Amino acid sequence: MELGLVTSGEALASVDQLLPKLIEARIGSRIANQDPTVWGASAKSEASIRLGWAQPFEAAEKLLPQILELREQLLAEGLTRIALCGMGGSSLAPEVIAAHDEVDLVICDTTDPQMVSTIVNTDLERTVVVVASKSGSTVETDSQRRAFTTAFEAAGIDPATRLVLVTDPSSPMDNPEGVRAIFNADPHVGGRYSALTAFGLVPSGLAGADIEALIEEAGLISDLLSSDDEDNIALHLGAALVTAGRDKLVIAEIGDALPGFGDWAEQLIAESTGKLGKGVLPVVADANAPELKNIAADILPLYLHEQLPEEVDEAATAIHISAPLGTSFMIFEYATAVAGYLLGINPFDQPDVEAAKVAARSLLDAPTAGSPDTVDGSVELFGTQATNLAGALDELTAQLGEDGYLSIHAYLDRHADAGLEALRDLLAERTGRPVTFGWGPRFLHSTGQYHKGGPRQGVFLQVTANHEQDLEIPGRPFSFGGLITAQATGDGAVLSDAKHGRPVLRVNLTDRAAGIAALLEAAS
Repeated sequence: MELGLVTSGEALASVDQLLPKLIEARIGSRIANQDPTVWGASAKSEASIRLGWAQPFEAAEKLLPQILELREQLLAEGLTRIALCGMGGSSLAPEVIAAHDEVDLVICDTTDPQMVSTIVNTDLERTVVVVASKSGSTVETDSQRRAFTTAFEAAGIDPATRLVLVTDPSSPMDNPEGVRAIFNADPHVGGRYSALTAFGLVPSGLAGADIEALIEEAGLISDLLSSDDEDNIALHLGAALVTAGRDKLVIAEIGDALPGFGDWAEQLIAESTGKLGKGVLPVVADANAPELKNIAADILPLYLHEQLPEEVDEAATAIHISAPLGTSFMIFEYATAVAGYLLGINPFDQPDVEAAKVAARSLLDAPTAGSPDTVDGSVELFGTQATNLAGALDELTAQLGEDGYLSIHAYLDRHADAGLEALRDLLAERTGRPVTFGWGPRFLHSTGQYHKGGPRQGVFLQVTANHEQDLEIPGRPFSFGGLITAQATGDGAVLSDAKHGRPVLRVNLTDRAAGIAALLEAAS
């Protein structure tokens, strides 16, 4: 895959205006040298412990032999199914790497009891589980680990032979007792910037991805990204990302360039920039999405190519980029940090993520059932004055401003309930506004920051469901069903509270298949 970036229209004008300023301020070399003062005095303390991603190569070179050695051991034992328990950046990067190399990696990034149960109870005899948590105390990964441990024991398998941990040194999870291996990640790298650290390399490497080639691709561009000149592609991209008036970044893959890369870039950009009422909203779509057929004045298209087009419409505002996967990880991480500098925000904190966690914990401690405002067939409606589903959707979308966006939060099984994803295009077509789609609760660890800390433009559609068969979490006083319900209602409460004031409609499906069909019909 070739390396190149082309900007046009207003994006090119933004680059022409901002690139000289970035070069003069030596932003490329200062990031490469891990200078924490780039983002101002208020961000210095956080940035000083979050810049290891700019130079990940020494740590990666030490990790690679250990990962490959363990992979050979597992293969020799017939352990060929790798499952990953991780959330946000801990799962999205390895998922992209595995998809790129066409190797199987089972991702467990949910608390939906149906999805967790399916993953936990499949092919245990050949399964190894990677549990990845930077803090070592992530409630989702802890719950998933407990479920796997119990399942292994029930099947007569010693969990100590099947559990591999990835965590920061000295975290609560950094304990070799009862596990096969522990890989420590660089504590100076935040989760969303961790693609080329142990969080990205261990699970994808154990699954069979060519992680040596990945690191080689990343290394090839390191010198270019550290340069303070016009050839620095990350400076170009960072300047284009903050094109004035175009704060909705629609990311579309052309062909099979980088499968799933848009989802990874979404969490990186949204969580890094969505704060202080500012930010760039990533919208992951395909090349035929409604947003790209009739491009609104606040939309900035970004196309991921295997090979750059020979010609582009110079008058049309857009970003076109082509780069190998390892190179792309580095470019986007640098460019996002550059965008944070230009926006005047700290790209390494996430001040609004914790609020949803606190709300969920409070609901777990004191569950409240709550009654729906109305019931329409197989759906219960919360947060509406309408008498039916169609009316509730009308009521919600009527609150969209000219610069607004709609965000769908689906707290369901993203494999079995994947048909719901069609709702995104339907609502984008219907409203003429950008629509994002996130599977809950994994988005809470990334794009949830933008929803609360970014510009007050969003309206929110939550989709939850009843659980025909719940799954207990061993050693916890709540189940997976209770946990995901608390996460959804907790986040909804934070979004709609007096501080944030975002409109929220929750649609609870009492029958998943019928409810999804009803939603798609009502949105058509």
